[in-house]
Amino acid sequence: MLVDSLLIVVGIVLVLKGADLLTEGATALARRMNVPEIVIGLTIVAAGTSAPELFVSLVSALKGTPDLAVGNVVGSNTMNTLLIVGVTAMVAPMNISKSTVRKDIPFSVVAAVLLVVVCMDTFRSLTIGGHIISRLDGLLLLTGFAVFMFYTFRMARKEMAVVTAGPTEAVAGVTAATQPSAEEQKKQLSVWLCVVYVIVGLGCLIVGSNLFVSSASAVAAGLGVSEGVIGLTVVAGGTSLPELATSVVAARKGQSAIAIGNVIGSNVFNILLILGITAVVCPMQIEGITIVDLGDMLFSVLFLWAFSFTKYTVERWEGAVLTLFYVAYLGWLLYNV
Repeated sequence: MLVDSLLIVVGIVLVLKGADLLTEGATALARRMNVPEIVIGLTIVAAGTSAPELFVSLVSALKGTPDLAVGNVVGSNTMNTLLIVGVTAMVAPMNISKSTVRKDIPFSVVAAVLLVVVCMDTFRSLTIGGHIISRLDGLLLLTGFAVFMFYTFRMARKEMAVVTAGPTEAVAGVTAATQPSAEEQKKQLSVWLCVVYVIVGLGCLIVGSNLFVSSASAVAAGLGVSEGVIGLTVVAGGTSLPELATSVVAARKGQSAIAIGNVIGSNVFNILLILGITAVVCPMQIEGITIVDLGDMLFSVLFLWAFSFTKYTVERWEGAVLTLFYVAYLGWLLYNV
């Protein structure tokens, strides 16, 4: 048990380091190929922060432990919305744009509802055991992700068009600001080093995910705890570390848009892309996830949406409320072990 617990930690470290190396290498390579910064942010960086969830969920499904895969996504999204936003808001109140409140958060709500739909086949009990998230369900989720990305890129292009439509001096200023300085260009990774970062990052993700899933399953068996609960807590907590670190640092620097955008984007990626890919590769039969878990995930987004309407800010007290909700949910999980 002790060895497996240590291996879980090692697995988490490898997964997080792998995601970091993969993102850094891919971003540097994209810059060398003159890919616009907005495209890098919307694709490589966003996918990089969700890479831990993707690899852990995919490996879990392939190894015959689908509850870890689904629990990882449900638990990560609940933790993102309640704990990460809660803690971040307590560190520094988060200002939220009207666009995020009216468009981005609703998309996250739709994604959560879609997951509930593909997971639920009966209301007769608190369990949804036996239901399969099929390849067709996976394709439905991936279609939703394609719509989300189309919408995101379209909005980004509109914003860029507004900027470039300004006076020539302003355009020149924006262009100069987005171009790396001579010193930054010198610090850019060489092409071969970018490739090495990507390969090593993928290797760490694969090895770390395998180690993480195997050890978490062994600990669950040893404690007599379901893999679903382990996925909702230990696995979700480990794979959500990048989002927690990114959001807290962004909030301390006064970059609330990055902090809240990180959480909303990650939630949408987790449900639509990660579970979509996982289900297409390997259909998942659910055993340990309950309606309460799915409901908590959905209501957490609705709570965030409601708090966002109060002066378009998540205040410190609202962050404390979200955090307390997460603590209460965690207590409920542990009580029912």
